[in-house]
Amino acid sequence: MIEQNITVAAGYAHGVIGADLHVFGDGLPVYVLHNHRPAPEADGEWLAELPSRMLDARFAVVGFTGRADELRELTRWRESGPRLAVRWLHAPGGQGKTRLAHRFADASLAAGWKAVTATHGPGSVLTPGRSEDLRPDGFAGVLLVVDYADRWPQSHLTWLLSNALLHRPGLPARVLLLARTLDPWPPLRAALTGHQPHLSSQALAPLVEGSGQRREMFAVARAGFAARYGLADPGAAAPPPGPLEDAEYGLTLAVHMAALVAVDAHRAGRRPPRDVAGLTGYLLDREQLHWARLHGDGTHELDPAGRAFRTPPAVMHRAVFTAALTGAVGRPAGAAVLAAQGLDRPPPQRILADHAVCYPPADPGRDTVLEPLAPDRLAEDFLALAFPGHTADHPAQEWAPATASQLLGADGDDPPPAWVPRAVGFLAAAALRWPHLGPGYLFPVLVRTPELAVAAGSSALSDLAAVPDAGLDVLEAVASCFPELDVTDLAPGIAAVTRRLTACRLERTPDPLARALLWFGLGGRLLAAGLYQEAVEANEEAVRLYRDLAAARPLPPPPPRTGLVRRLAAVPALVLRRERLRQGIEDLQQHRDAAYVVVWLSFSLVNLGSSLAGLGHGEEALAAAQEAVGLVRTAQQDRLFASGAAAPLAGALAGLTNALLRLGRHQEALQPSQEAVRLYRALARSDPRRSGHRLAAVLSEHGILLGRLFRHEEALRVTQEAVRLLHRLSRKDPVRHRPFLALQLNNLGRRRAAAGDFKGAARASEEAVALLRQLAQGNPAYFRPELARALANLNVHLAGDAHGGLRAAQEAVRLWRELARESPVHRAELGAALGTYGSRLNELGRHREALAAGEEAVGLLREAAGADPAAMGVELALALGLLAETKAGAAGDVAGALVALEEAEALARRAAAGNPAQGGALLEQIRQLRAWVVRPDQARR
Repeated sequence: MIEQNITVAAGYAHGVIGADLHVFGDGLPVYVLHNHRPAPEADGEWLAELPSRMLDARFAVVGFTGRADELRELTRWRESGPRLAVRWLHAPGGQGKTRLAHRFADASLAAGWKAVTATHGPGSVLTPGRSEDLRPDGFAGVLLVVDYADRWPQSHLTWLLSNALLHRPGLPARVLLLARTLDPWPPLRAALTGHQPHLSSQALAPLVEGSGQRREMFAVARAGFAARYGLADPGAAAPPPGPLEDAEYGLTLAVHMAALVAVDAHRAGRRPPRDVAGLTGYLLDREQLHWARLHGDGTHELDPAGRAFRTPPAVMHRAVFTAALTGAVGRPAGAAVLAAQGLDRPPPQRILADHAVCYPPADPGRDTVLEPLAPDRLAEDFLALAFPGHTADHPAQEWAPATASQLLGADGDDPPPAWVPRAVGFLAAAALRWPHLGPGYLFPVLVRTPELAVAAGSSALSDLAAVPDAGLDVLEAVASCFPELDVTDLAPGIAAVTRRLTACRLERTPDPLARALLWFGLGGRLLAAGLYQEAVEANEEAVRLYRDLAAARPLPPPPPRTGLVRRLAAVPALVLRRERLRQGIEDLQQHRDAAYVVVWLSFSLVNLGSSLAGLGHGEEALAAAQEAVGLVRTAQQDRLFASGAAAPLAGALAGLTNALLRLGRHQEALQPSQEAVRLYRALARSDPRRSGHRLAAVLSEHGILLGRLFRHEEALRVTQEAVRLLHRLSRKDPVRHRPFLALQLNNLGRRRAAAGDFKGAARASEEAVALLRQLAQGNPAYFRPELARALANLNVHLAGDAHGGLRAAQEAVRLWRELARESPVHRAELGAALGTYGSRLNELGRHREALAAGEEAVGLLREAAGADPAAMGVELALALGLLAETKAGAAGDVAGALVALEEAEALARRAAAGNPAQGGALLEQIRQLRAWVVRPDQARR
């Protein structure tokens, strides 16, 4: 059977065969997959009209050379290793990533692999009516290439990696992610572990100086360009314009530009410039000369109707500038953008048509306009040279700053346009090479409207952090707009900015208290970004400084609550949220006593513990959390706290609870969890705005812990309290609190069912399912598994509604099958869902289907228990019990049921050794089931 997935959005239909099509709630695709196609054949004369066409990697004017070692390494990666592998290939713009990836994709096609490319959906114009056949049948494997991966939000990349195209049993799959920087890779790598791929990164190094590599590449490029000009290779008559040993010629693009300028200057009888900046100016002059020729050529016709090219070069300059910032857009959007600039002579549609003569859509099937100048690095240089302030031999344009601000929406109150990530990223990348652009334009705009940098996303924030002359005023302004809670998609960029900001501040901050706070703030941001090793180092420095301060007498005064220090006091970390940081600290900071240092030392220890846990150092993490609790208790006994120790002690106890839970030491976690709940209850009574959310979090964790210890009535009371609190919080701030409410409603359903209240459990589960359906539309990567769990719970809780339970169970199994196909990590939960689904089928008399579901469930869970006996043994025992019930019932297979129960009992005994409460309850269930199975057939019925 052939299955095609189709979505329709904004009047366009998009379809794929043999892969998933992931869409947002409004129907727009998160990304679009296309079959890789070799470089198109282009007319040599047309290519030679514009240097940007000659340099565009799509047209492969230059034969592939100079990266043979890297290509061999990619080939080894493709042909060896586990079934699924992901590689992050990174290098600065112009280093040759795209060209190498195209060559690798072509070679993979020739080797019998299916090669596919992914285009990010948001901000892109999609091809109407196209359907891609992505079935890999008959291919040796699947290669997926993702360019600009550093511009994708992490959640979108994780969603892409769940696509069924990459998860076909026995079929090798390779994902090549292309990026300019390594920054987004560590948190993405951590997020992808659930897919169980082999993860690696590869840096594309500069061309080696003095090895002959650059000269060989220059010679090949010169021959290729000369052929397109219809010339014989000029050889020594067109030498390199400048010394190729210079550092700036380490880029592949720089060598190609040198070769192109050498050939063009040789043909024109001109002397070429010697440095790369001069080469850029020469090539951009050639672009503008072509616009002028077209405008002056009255016989140049666009179509048979005889419409002449009527856009003057000055107007075309603005259109090309606009396209460099917006990227390709739909025709209505393009016309509106030009009209907003007052470009009406000729009319916007005429300008767009003329622009398309010079820069046609990269994909002829897409109805787009304003195709940007390529390669990207040339477009960045074009933008920079348009802004006043440089000394290059290229005229600046007085309209550039106002036009850029209008395109960014920097002077209005409307939401940022869709192209802001591209525009800010390109301007920041250009500012790295053109020192006039930052101070002359970009930095003042970001100081005035810093929210633009955050709206531009993580990649743009990383680009900004890399600009050397981005000063404290810029970085502080941008940091002031960082979200209060951790946002995964922004975390790498926020960490990059915070790293720069901290370095600048440390240079100017001799005060040890302020320095410790700076290290603490940096450690929190690095922790949120999954940069655990760096986070450990930052938090260790904070701990060291606070320890030194605690040992010093007398203590220096704390830093004032103004400027950066005030903001850093509210920096959220993965464990230490804003409420905990602020609660009880404001008055402490006004005292020059040891309490201030003890509080921040305890916070730093908790963050250090979380960082160590991220590296898998659970025991060290526990030691840090224990020390934090001990410190606060000692300070409390010594009466160091003028206003009480509730907030710092509650935070330290919550950290200790988490450290114990990570090690599976549930009984030991009970006491600190109880105390943390008691303290946060008191804090929430005195200040619900600051402590309410944290109270809900510790109540939730405490309820789960009580449930694992089989203290069901207590677990129910605690979870009910958390849900009531979250309902109140969600009414005030639904965006922030509804996701947590949905998860706690699911927990509440389980707690009520464990207490025997199945009607109440069903109501809670139904509310959870309704909320999770909405949330899964916006973020399916995270909430689809939670929806499947809630549906499986709803099946169990609908005790008196067999048909309603069956519908919920069927949907849960369907979702888990999709998820398990995407990632093997979900096979165990598919098994658990199949077990309860089989039980429901058995109840409705569909015994053959029930038996098949039960046996599949046991097979999946036996596989999972083999890999992790401690965690999955109980689930397997439960599934064996359900299967025994089905076998002994209508099937009458008492012997088979007893065999299943014998295995289940052995598993329950092992569970009881580690958790007497849980294992004992499971043993009792199995004994009762055994007594039922051995009854006479009539009695069982």
